[in-house]
Amino acid sequence: MTDQSMFDTDVWTLTRFVMETGRKVKGSTGELTQLINSMLTAIKAISCAVRKAGLAHLQGIAGKTNVTGDEVKKLDVLSNDLVINMLRASYSTCALVSEEDKDVIIIPAEKRGKYVVCFDPLDGSSNIDCLASIGTIFAIYKKIDEASEGEPTVKDALQPGNQIVCAGYALYGSATLVALSTGAGVNFFMLDPAVGEFILTDRNVKIKKKGKTYSVNEGYAKYMEPAVNEYIQQKKYPQDGGAPYGARYVGSMVSDIHRTICYGGIFMYPANEKSPKGKLRLLYECNPIAFLIEQAGGMATTGTQRVLDVQPESIHQRVPFVVGSPDDVEEYLAIVKKHQK
Repeated sequence: MTDQSMFDTDVWTLTRFVMETGRKVKGSTGELTQLINSMLTAIKAISCAVRKAGLAHLQGIAGKTNVTGDEVKKLDVLSNDLVINMLRASYSTCALVSEEDKDVIIIPAEKRGKYVVCFDPLDGSSNIDCLASIGTIFAIYKKIDEASEGEPTVKDALQPGNQIVCAGYALYGSATLVALSTGAGVNFFMLDPAVGEFILTDRNVKIKKKGKTYSVNEGYAKYMEPAVNEYIQQKKYPQDGGAPYGARYVGSMVSDIHRTICYGGIFMYPANEKSPKGKLRLLYECNPIAFLIEQAGGMATTGTQRVLDVQPESIHQRVPFVVGSPDDVEEYLAIVKKHQK
């Protein structure tokens, strides 16, 4: 006979967590809860597709490049369609920005709500074929003038990250995990395939003040700015006699960021000669991750300013990106400042 005492009958699912926290907000309408639930449904479907990718031949290249020049894989196309269709049907969004689409997607008037969502449907998709971890990233904003009946425009999407009301990422790794914040700390939820729900596993996650690893594509060292190379050199040959940092770099940002939040340290994709404005996109990669990192007690900088304070000028804008444990990021910024003199 099965031991029923092993089965938790009071489970904190992500849906329950969002409903409970939403009820505490004065004037809450439940629309954000509705939106997050729709996003989660898309993430569950993407997770299912990712797990089946090899069997269903979904990992091949779809035969074109997306608007930012990356090769589009079949899974990218599927994931993008899943997110767009779920959010459009949630009756809670008015405009969407996707890595895969050149222009802002305006939701039909009869299905509109008050939120704008910027998302990368499948981050790290160049790693699909080798089965490395990949993810989904999203940030949610309110329409600039939510009381207005006017048409949403690109301006509604071009808000700085400090206006985010909710951000998260899904990581399709050895398990499927969602990291989520509505501005009151970061929480981790793991997908339980048996129940089909995301279960709260880590509440109010905090990043270490200082880590022991750095994460950067050192293959680009010849193109990097002197400040970046000096920082990396200090991590390898510490002048204080301490142990050198370990190098960790997957190349799927969600993977590298999740490890950095869990273990501390620094993740860097700074500007270099090949990418003078950086490579990562502000609206749907850097801003949501910066929001989560700060909510966990870390720092996120372009090297010259706080990431969340950057005023976006275009929906696919790129920025330099350095995030992680506060002491590690401060140390990097001190070297940058020294080189600017």
